[in-house]
Amino acid sequence: MKRKTQTKPEPIAPEILESARRSIAPERGKAPVKCVVCGAETPSGAAEPLCWVCRRLKISAWRDVEQQMPAQE
Repeated sequence: MKRKTQTKPEPIAPEILESARRSIAPERGKAPVKCVVCGAETPSGAAEPLCWVCRRLKISAWRDVEQQMPAQE
């Protein structure tokens, strides 16, 4: 059985690397946003300041309420 020859990866253009660095750089300077419920770090671009755990709990609570509403009518 023959081994495959390994090829060297192609070099990435410096313009692409610089644009990637610039797209990440603004996020580094910002202080991390804290979750309003538990205080954990949250994504900086999120509409609500909730961590992923609290966001999931909120979504599941909405689902529970929606399922219980028709039973009460």
